[in-house]
Amino acid sequence: MIKMILFRKFRVLILMVFLVACTMHIMIDLLPKLEKRAAGAESRDSGCQCAHHPGGEAQGWGKQRARSAAEAGWPNKHTLRILQDFSNEPSSNLTSHSLEKNTAAGDRAESLRRAGPSAGKAGEHKPLIADVSGGRTVPAHGVSRLSALFEQPLYKIDLPSLTDDDTLFNVNTDIRFYPRATGNQGWHNEEGNEEEDEFSPTGEVTAESYPNWLRFHIGINRYELYSRHSPALDALLKDLVTQRITSVAMKSGGTQLKLIMTFQNYGQALFKPMKQTREQETPPDFFYFSDFERHNAEIAAFHLDRILDFRRVPPVAGRLVNMTREIRDVTRDKKLWRTFFISPANNVCFYGECSYYCSTEHALCGKPDQIEGSLAAFLPDLNLAKRKTWRNPWRRSYHKRKKAEWEVDQDYCDEVKQTPPYDRGTRLLDVMDMTIFDFLMGNMDRHHYETFEKFGNDTFIIHLDNGRGFGKHSHDELSILVPLSQCCRLRKSTYLRLQLLAKEEYKLSSLMEESLLRDKLTPILIQPHLQAMDRRLRLVLQVLAGCIEKEGYVNVVEEDLVDTATHRSPGHR
Repeated sequence: MIKMILFRKFRVLILMVFLVACTMHIMIDLLPKLEKRAAGAESRDSGCQCAHHPGGEAQGWGKQRARSAAEAGWPNKHTLRILQDFSNEPSSNLTSHSLEKNTAAGDRAESLRRAGPSAGKAGEHKPLIADVSGGRTVPAHGVSRLSALFEQPLYKIDLPSLTDDDTLFNVNTDIRFYPRATGNQGWHNEEGNEEEDEFSPTGEVTAESYPNWLRFHIGINRYELYSRHSPALDALLKDLVTQRITSVAMKSGGTQLKLIMTFQNYGQALFKPMKQTREQETPPDFFYFSDFERHNAEIAAFHLDRILDFRRVPPVAGRLVNMTREIRDVTRDKKLWRTFFISPANNVCFYGECSYYCSTEHALCGKPDQIEGSLAAFLPDLNLAKRKTWRNPWRRSYHKRKKAEWEVDQDYCDEVKQTPPYDRGTRLLDVMDMTIFDFLMGNMDRHHYETFEKFGNDTFIIHLDNGRGFGKHSHDELSILVPLSQCCRLRKSTYLRLQLLAKEEYKLSSLMEESLLRDKLTPILIQPHLQAMDRRLRLVLQVLAGCIEKEGYVNVVEEDLVDTATHRSPGHR
């Protein structure tokens, strides 16, 4: 009898413990919502406070700070509990080869197919890069050096008239592009104001009503990715920082983790997260092919490419991303989702899947869940604009002991100049431009390059994947300049711009510093990296001086400023 009573009491005790545990879980789940509701009620009931309390201002500031931190996505107890154990949660997540990526690409393709003739019209002239730093001003002594640079004649050379063969997309005059067709109202109406007009009074959609990524794609031509004063570029850079991220997936291939981010307006960008601080240099014992990819290098490369007037790097902007709200909560990539965890320091971390540095030991951790990264705008979908991949003639061996042929044969360039497509046109000159671009950054990882297939061999090289630049400010890798010293060829326009950037009034480091101040994540480069570019620029001019002394000016500097009617150089002598 006593045993039965004790057994019943034990069962009641177990039941009570279970009920208490369930109640605590429910309270934990509801606590964030109740706190948010209470904060909203407090802000509504605050009204006018006629009496001033000495401690009220400080107390209100504290509450506002706590509330802003919560709204910014800092992990509360509820979020931390979910992150610690969600890997076994059932889900129909997709991999990086999934429909998530294909659907977004399909939407972009459909948008381009619907593009109307007004897409090619240029709008009013605006600054090339908008100030997306939230009102941050650019310090300048009197007039902006960057503005003065772009007023120089070398930065006002006109392109020839573009034909259908010179533009990447021939606009279909029979089909118009209507934003409503995609079911997205967020392009110009971020706040959901349905009363805003999305169409012109005539009923036709103008280029200004297209999403900015589409305007960028439509503006690509045989000679440049974007024009010097493209109004779409300003807005696209702002979109990369402000557009709501709707989905995230890992990019397949590559040695290190990269994420494909899709925005509310169906634009896409490649996200490279922060792996090193600004002050860290590449360890001296690291091989170039095992170096980290730096997000700030991608940002700086875009600005350097623009200052050199190449305009061959797709638009890149820095962004502070909430790892919980803008990556974990929106991804359908199961493999990515499962790699999130909480570090011993209570920071949100993830590592994804890739060939190098994708493990718990090399995890990417936020502070506590905020992480910096670069966002590079996607080029048009390959189904619409095919690109051809070329092996760089001066590609490194990517081996610990072997050397490439160009490293042991000083006459290697003579062989290259007899091989298509380097035996005619401007391709060899493009490689020389890319060589100087890489040397200024210290980028040794240029194994391949791409061009748009439509334009054949008479087009520019796209400067993609610059994440391994700006790794060492204390070392100048002279082997990067070997193509220039072996071939001794350079465009006259590039040569004159380099000389201009070596002058004190247009100092490259000062121009870069001013340009990078406009990025959200400024400072992008520390002073030693900026100073290294000035030093490397002098080395480039020294190599060119040696070439001119050896072979003569006319045999080294290729004239490209005379024949503007066809925008073709005379060819290689």
